Amino acid sequence: KSKLNEKNRTYDGNKPNPEDWADYFENDDDFNEEFNRVFDNNDIKEADDYTPEVLEDTYLNVEIAMPRDGDGPSYGRVIKRLRDANGIPIGTANDNPILDSRVYEVEYQDGYKAALAANAIAINMFAQVDSEGNRHVMFDQLLDHRTDGTQVKLDDAFIHSKNGGRRRRETTKGWELLIQWKDGSTTWEKLKDLKECYPTELTDYATQCNLADEPAFAWWMPHVVKKRERIISKVKSKYWIRTHKFGIKIPKNVKEAKLFDMENGNTLWWDSILKEMKNVMIAFEEFEGEVKDIPPGYQKVTCHLIFDIKMGENFRRKARMVAGGHQTTTPAVLTYASVVSRDSVRICLTIAALNNLRVLACDIQNAYLTAPCREKIYTIAGAEFGSNQGKIMIITRALYGLKSSGAAFRALLAEVLWDMSYRPSRADPDVYMRPAVKADGFKYWEYVLVYVDDVLSISNDPESTMAGLQRKFKLKDDKIEEPTMYLGASLTKMNNTENKTCWAMSSDEYIQAAVKNVESVLNKDGLRLKPKCCTPMANGYRPELDVSCELKADGVQYYQELIGVLRWAVEIGRVDILLEVSLLSQHLALPREGHLEQVMHIFGYLKIHKKLRLMFDCGDPQHSESRFKNYDWFDFYRGSEEAIPSDQPEARGLCASVSIFVDADLAGDKRNRRSQTGILIFVNKAPIHWYSKRQPTVEASTFGAEFRAMKTGVEMVESLRYKLRMFGVPIDGPASVFCDNEAVYKNTVMPESVLKKKHHSIAYHRCREAVANKTIRVAKEGTDTNLSDVFTKLMSAPRRTFLLDRFTY
Repeated sequence: KSKLNEKNRTYDGNKPNPEDWADYFENDDDFNEEFNRVFDNNDIKEADDYTPEVLEDTYLNVEIAMPRDGDGPSYGRVIKRLRDANGIPIGTANDNPILDSRVYEVEYQDGYKAALAANAIAINMFAQVDSEGNRHVMFDQLLDHRTDGTQVKLDDAFIHSKNGGRRRRETTKGWELLIQWKDGSTTWEKLKDLKECYPTELTDYATQCNLADEPAFAWWMPHVVKKRERIISKVKSKYWIRTHKFGIKIPKNVKEAKLFDMENGNTLWWDSILKEMKNVMIAFEEFEGEVKDIPPGYQKVTCHLIFDIKMGENFRRKARMVAGGHQTTTPAVLTYASVVSRDSVRICLTIAALNNLRVLACDIQNAYLTAPCREKIYTIAGAEFGSNQGKIMIITRALYGLKSSGAAFRALLAEVLWDMSYRPSRADPDVYMRPAVKADGFKYWEYVLVYVDDVLSISNDPESTMAGLQRKFKLKDDKIEEPTMYLGASLTKMNNTENKTCWAMSSDEYIQAAVKNVESVLNKDGLRLKPKCCTPMANGYRPELDVSCELKADGVQYYQELIGVLRWAVEIGRVDILLEVSLLSQHLALPREGHLEQVMHIFGYLKIHKKLRLMFDCGDPQHSESRFKNYDWFDFYRGSEEAIPSDQPEARGLCASVSIFVDADLAGDKRNRRSQTGILIFVNKAPIHWYSKRQPTVEASTFGAEFRAMKTGVEMVESLRYKLRMFGVPIDGPASVFCDNEAVYKNTVMPESVLKKKHHSIAYHRCREAVANKTIRVAKEGTDTNLSDVFTKLMSAPRRTFLLDRFTY
């Protein structure tokens, strides 16, 4: 402010003249001097440096539609916190937004000002944004247009080929349009975005304003005019506002970030830039010379800052430097970076409880920047580099955005763990193992599980492993603690029936966020989720028989998005909706209105049944041995033995057992009469793998469908037993398989049974040989108690509850 006043620029309170401010940056070197002074003196605010006043002004500068003195919502901006006659701020903050009693002044677009409570602001804000803070708005009308001088001129509208032909330049560069939205707000949006979302409205506007001959419009407008009716039925009806998150304006570059700070009267964006540049400068090395002097093989990319809002950290402003990796060719080095599988996590948490091991978690800060860059890349420094702007910078670290960065960091982390004597498992290369011995002489394996930069250490002394990582990497907030979240699932501890502490997993927080997001979309159309959904799918409904109208393009995309949300919910523990999600997933290519209604029915069910946990119970299942029959298989499968990996590590720790429930629903699909396979696999009492899928062929009998399901289960068991062995876990005897079909049971366990149909020969011999070599043993399980039934048949709420209660909490 003082620098502007020294230049005799107009200045009104906390609102600078934007044109003067932008001009100040373009023509004054003070910006670079200020940047270097703060950066060189390490005068960068960390999270703990913010004053209580700054942290308490949570909702300042939020821009959303808010109530206006009892009238309907109107677009406004929170400008300041109100104080009483003595200058004391009114109300107090609370972690629960509903109990927040602070009062703010809101300025609406027409200049009218009103007082609004913080809880009212919060309710309106969360009702208008999704879980990521993005605001979706409805189009009202186009008001104006402008160019920035970089647009294609009429003289350059065509590209001329060598043979005399010509074609139009297909670009919308340089054009922006002013849109008014249904909530009363107005924003400038790029032509390239609006052309995709509102092509017909844009075409009408361009015709009225005589823009049809402009190169940015002429190459695509004729197609829109020709296909107008078809386009109207396919395009989206909503638009994602990219200028705001949680109602807070997001800058596009450093200049805008500084301008927004001046408008808001704080330095939040500026601090985030300095903090990010402080962390990321190690990735750049100044090149002494000109571009022509750069050695051959180097590729040029652009780097820029992207900005974000972290809601969970009191709306903290965040800046992230990224490189334009899409501008480079695919490097010759490996670019793939794997992550730990979900079933490996479940297995290792079960092993932790079985061997009484502790679990700690950490998050590596600026992970990629710790690894060297595998590609030859350079960039020209931008404004965020301060006085280094315009200089040539060689990228020496694995900067975010480059194709090889993920693989480079994974290789570095693997090398660090290797130096700590950890070795990757052959069954899952992101599970690292190291032999260890407790003080009482008990031998076990220590494990490190890696998901990009999230690390879990499972050991009797996990602190030593974490200390080794901390010597090499900077950990986020220097926190090493027991995990509460991993891969999107909540982790807690609970005691089993033997009073042994075990880990439990739930998707409660994920489900609540997903349901809230769906409800916010429905509320915009005046709809809501069904209030009483006792089961995930409506009684008597069959997706394959639905003949309702096909969804339009926007409906298809929304349906696919919701199915993706539900499938991840199943992956992190909501096994109670596995069958229904599997059935609806079969219609992703051509969903109908009825299918979308059933997806909403599932969300209605999840809203009522909010909580469900899976406990990784290490207890012994204690199956009755009298249920399993032993026969001599020598004459039928002579010399048959289970395949034991020759390179398996030494077995350490307590033994684990494998149990599996198998079922099939004969001709479950009413349209093509294919059967549904359902499988549930346990390690001890911990559910590790769940499966529900339609069979690829039509079976003529229950025997055939059940035998095919048994074969699939045997293959899964063999894969799981291999993984356990490669994790160094001793296995207690053959896996116990439970099925409810008498014919399949007898034909599998009795050597003298004879195959009736050649069609079943592969499944027949596959399962019998597994029994002969003691990979599995099979027992008859009553239909009433077969746990995998819930993955094959749509059933009543009491029946579902009875089965789910046997292995969920």
